[in-house]
Amino acid sequence: MRIDISIVIPLYDEEQNLSQLHQELTQVLSGYGRTYELIFIDDGSLDGSFEILANIQLTDPHVRLIRFRKNFGQTAAFAAGVAHARGEIVVTSDADLQNDPHDIPAMVARLEEGFDIVCGWRRDRKDSWLTRYVPSVLASWLISCLSGVRLHDYGCSLKAFRAEVVKSLPLYGEMHRFIPAIATEMGVSVTEMIVNHRLRRTGQSKYGLSRTLRVILDLITVKFLLKYSSRPFQLFGLFGLAVGGAGTVVIGWLLLMNLLEQQSIINRPIFFFGLLLLFTGVQLVTIGLLAELQTRRYFESQGKPAYFIREIRESDSTSDSPAANQ
Repeated sequence: MRIDISIVIPLYDEEQNLSQLHQELTQVLSGYGRTYELIFIDDGSLDGSFEILANIQLTDPHVRLIRFRKNFGQTAAFAAGVAHARGEIVVTSDADLQNDPHDIPAMVARLEEGFDIVCGWRRDRKDSWLTRYVPSVLASWLISCLSGVRLHDYGCSLKAFRAEVVKSLPLYGEMHRFIPAIATEMGVSVTEMIVNHRLRRTGQSKYGLSRTLRVILDLITVKFLLKYSSRPFQLFGLFGLAVGGAGTVVIGWLLLMNLLEQQSIINRPIFFFGLLLLFTGVQLVTIGLLAELQTRRYFESQGKPAYFIREIRESDSTSDSPAANQ
């Protein structure tokens, strides 16, 4: 069966919101004129979320329910939902009713203007200013600066994707928030639109300042993946040459002083510091070479291309070729 839109919704302990969420999604999508499916991923909920969804699934053929054995995190839940999605367009959203299902048709329309990813921008947020809004703004600014993909709200889960784009992306850690940045490696077109953000009325937020450090660490990973995943030697080699060069200059200067002024350099702390820099530089260059070999072996063994083709246009001239007429 052909599916136009897959709605992917991870959740953890959201029993108070699920019935209303399903009702709103059904109201919007049933009158939209597109075939759809609702994929709920229960990320190891400890409340009655799964039982509520199981009952909904029995009465609504549009609902598909995935249940994790334990809590693996939001990114893993998104990855499972995307992997099982059958729609040509994949829309992701939270289950806490803060994302408005009525924004989905407008996001799909924006996607069909020729974009590959449409990201929601919660310009008028209904969250705590200190614990939610400020960290989100700072994180979005930092990600935009490091990735080169300028978005106001990387943390908004309401996004629309072309299926072939999002299904080809590796998702782990906290990577779901970096999808637009990671996807730039494929040469996709990304845009954003203002969406409605509603006050959480029931349940408790699963986000807070404690996740900031993990996001920063994953951001470093993303930066490496975007720029150096296929050429790690350029990163380690550059640092190695810089550090080793500094060590060479220090030791060279000391040797020159020893020749000109007959001063002993063996017992001088700066001599050992220069040796440390030199050996560190050699180690970094060696690590870079090993990483380069590992990367090349990975690409060759996996048959993974170093490029992503958007489309191919060509004329069928096989019958006119010399080989075909022999």
